[in-house]
Amino acid sequence: MSNVQKVAVITGGSQGIGAGLVEGYRARGYNVVATSRSITQGPDAGVLAIPGDIADPATADRVIGEAIARFGRVDTLVNNAGIFVAKPFTDYTADDYAAMIGTNLTGFFHITQRAIRQMLVQGSGHVVNITTPFVNQAIAGIPAALANITKGGLTSVVKELAVEYAQQGIRVNAVAPGFIRTPLHSAEALEFLGTLNPQKRVGEVSDVVDAVLYLESAGFATGEVLYVDGGQNAGR
Repeated sequence: MSNVQKVAVITGGSQGIGAGLVEGYRARGYNVVATSRSITQGPDAGVLAIPGDIADPATADRVIGEAIARFGRVDTLVNNAGIFVAKPFTDYTADDYAAMIGTNLTGFFHITQRAIRQMLVQGSGHVVNITTPFVNQAIAGIPAALANITKGGLTSVVKELAVEYAQQGIRVNAVAPGFIRTPLHSAEALEFLGTLNPQKRVGEVSDVVDAVLYLESAGFATGEVLYVDGGQNAGR
């Protein structure tokens, strides 16, 4: 077996699902490079925290460059950074559009391009996009057109990149969480959101982490979208 210590890059790594992913990969023995606008230094020498706006290509350069400089490789990229703004379509502003396109799509493009270049050098790698069931199942009363436009792109590109890089040893998958208990939601909001799937509850950060780590271990799985949503994608 290889004694090389693997390296995971996690965007949006300062709180919620991102922070859980940092802990999950560290528990598996990975070194981790985590980035977000507000991130501070990690809890140990195996976590390198790099603050920055993921929509800025300079952030992608810095994150992947420092991952290679510090740890020598990039084995996994989890594109977790994302913005979700629920508004009627005609109420979205130009700033809303720019923010969601910047974080959800532009950020994905720049850091994934740089990560895959490094994975091609290594001859292996894994990319996981965090997307949403809203792409396939709209919910009346939760207007999410910009989420569909942007996260829909992340869902769609999974199969294309999986096929494009399958013979180079690079896998590409996605996890689509439903409503997850994080500090971003109030207790009142969580009570309501828990009614919007067949299981009638919200998920936990650990549910998403478990799904990502399952895909990490599933070496024959590529081009897949794993729904972790209490059945939301199946229907109501």
